[in-house]
Amino acid sequence: MLKVGVLGAGHLGKIHLRLLNESNKYELVGFYDPDEINAKKVAEEFGYSYFENINALMDAVDVVDIVTPTLSHFDCAKKAIEKGKHIFIEKPITNTAEEAEELLQMAKKHNIKGQVGHVERFNPAFLSVKDKIETPMFIETHRLAEFNPRGTDVPVVLDLMIHDIDAILSVVNSEVKKINASGVSVISKSPDIANARIEFENGCVANLTSSRISLKNMRKSRFFQRDAYISVDFLEKKVEVVKMKDAPKSPGDFDMILQNAEGEKKQIYFENPEIEANNAILDELETFAEAINNNTEPVVTLEQGTKALQVALQIIESFKN
Repeated sequence: MLKVGVLGAGHLGKIHLRLLNESNKYELVGFYDPDEINAKKVAEEFGYSYFENINALMDAVDVVDIVTPTLSHFDCAKKAIEKGKHIFIEKPITNTAEEAEELLQMAKKHNIKGQVGHVERFNPAFLSVKDKIETPMFIETHRLAEFNPRGTDVPVVLDLMIHDIDAILSVVNSEVKKINASGVSVISKSPDIANARIEFENGCVANLTSSRISLKNMRKSRFFQRDAYISVDFLEKKVEVVKMKDAPKSPGDFDMILQNAEGEKKQIYFENPEIEANNAILDELETFAEAINNNTEPVVTLEQGTKALQVALQIIESFKN
């Protein structure tokens, strides 16, 4: 089993600690948190080993799980890489694109594997239809959340929208051509509501909306492509797949048939992919262990995490124009 240590024992850090402790792919060595009062409380309550020194923890493990505030991601990851440790790092990968690029180069130099915690890639609803999303030409996403002070130290784009940015980049096989966006600060000092339009070189257009001051939670994405419409509800873990094919010459009484202006007839039919329940956070952590053990590419690479961050920062920059 891989020896793992966790940096950060906040809300998400405690979830990681619990899951790593339960996993049969890792041996949880302990954790480090600069907040000594919180750290000792977590150690007492759950029995995890608390390291008072970050270097001591890193020296005792094979993998460093970084679940700290975004501003400290780079320093923590750099220190781990220099010690030859594989890194799992929560999203966004770093605070700046320059930091992410430096981590990429360091990881290659030290032959280190890294994975970024874009957990929606492991959402069972998304997994059930990902292979059915083929060359989408229009994508619409809504990620709305009720207000929570946690996370408001960064713009809503880095807090919420980046989940959808990463998911979109994973299914659109094309480079970004143009970005237009607007953001509004309502409660926080950084934007709480944002809308972005991303145009890709292949003609695909993605329209993304995120808010952290909504009255209800929503995490939905819709993908439109030739002869298909695919809807993914990340929150409710439901999918809807509507497809079209050439209509049979003798349709049945209950067949849904559409005819276009040219007289072509199409039959509408529905698919119901099987959604297998899972723990997405546990899956992302355990697939990373498999990538290390089998020397394969992690599901969400440092390169992909960097691309998602670069697009997110372009959106934020677009607010100023």
